[in-house]
Amino acid sequence: MTDIQPLKITLPPLQITLNDGQKVSLQWLPQPPIHEPQQPSQPPEIVPPPQLPDGWKKWVAANKLINQSDEALIECMVKNGIDVKLAIEEVTGITNQPYFQAGQEILQKLEKLESLLQIQNQLAALSSHSNTIPRIPFLSKDEFLDQYYSQNKPVILTGLMNNWAALQRWTPEYLKEKYGNVSIQVQGNRNADPNYEINLEQHRKTMLFQDYIDWVVHAGETNDYYMVANNHTLNREEMQGLFEDMEIFPEYLNPDIKAGRTFFWFGSAGTVTPLHHDPINIFLAQVSGRKLIKMIPPQQTPFLYNTIGVFSPIDPANPDYSRYPLYRNVRSIDVILHPGEVIFLPVGWWHYVKALEISISVSFINFIFPNDYDWKNPSFGHY
Repeated sequence: MTDIQPLKITLPPLQITLNDGQKVSLQWLPQPPIHEPQQPSQPPEIVPPPQLPDGWKKWVAANKLINQSDEALIECMVKNGIDVKLAIEEVTGITNQPYFQAGQEILQKLEKLESLLQIQNQLAALSSHSNTIPRIPFLSKDEFLDQYYSQNKPVILTGLMNNWAALQRWTPEYLKEKYGNVSIQVQGNRNADPNYEINLEQHRKTMLFQDYIDWVVHAGETNDYYMVANNHTLNREEMQGLFEDMEIFPEYLNPDIKAGRTFFWFGSAGTVTPLHHDPINIFLAQVSGRKLIKMIPPQQTPFLYNTIGVFSPIDPANPDYSRYPLYRNVRSIDVILHPGEVIFLPVGWWHYVKALEISISVSFINFIFPNDYDWKNPSFGHY
């Protein structure tokens, strides 16, 4: 007879057993330990790949455009803390970027224009007069227009100011007596800012003319304070008497539009007008003291690092060739402007001016010839 096995029914957590005698027994089944329910796992934080700062991207582009080697650029970037992989990717990949390719096309056009300027500069250097500015007593209107104004050539006229009473009158004592109580503006604290000319609005100072005159007389050689064209001294009603001591040159200038186009310069020995070019033609008449003027033809512009406005960051008196190596190619024409002389500063000619003694000058832009030009000046540079 076959043994009948007990019937076991498992209904966790119980196990029910029914034997052949229909006897029921219950047994609790062992239970696993109780665990806290698991929290859903957080997705891993996504770390963006490192990015090269825009300043470095601009630096790489600028140096690639002037054909610096990839090795030199990568080495410089790594030395300055840029990840080597990031540096290699940027330097080797930038030439495939459409923005960079557009920049290359524009650069080629700029280089063509610069090559023309350099050829003109080479040709001009062949002339026996390339390093001189002629001194001539007088030129007729047509002579001046045909030989200098229209030809964009400087000249010094030595006989135009013979009738100026200012040559004898304009001493510090005379100006103090006649105009000492007039409130004037000057450029001040220039020694504290190498970019004083660019930041001219930050250097405006208002004072009595007599106080400024006393300062000039006792200052010695300094560039700290200077009364310049931008101070508009001759626009002041109280200063109109100064025109009585001048004779505006009718062969070249329009006396009816002298307001706002005639400018007064007065300062101590050592005052400097930094290297720049003007966007118009100018007559500079020297009344008192001597001035050193360094003239540089516009054909040499590619050597002057002009990255903002009409200014060059170079100090011709002490050029930093390590920072501005192209300036070694510059050949300036240096002249001393004496009292009673007028120099014609043609539009676009670069010049640096330093007063060798206490100096008074008057500049004019009211020519009877066209004197308005369309300039495309850079505005992205930093000194």
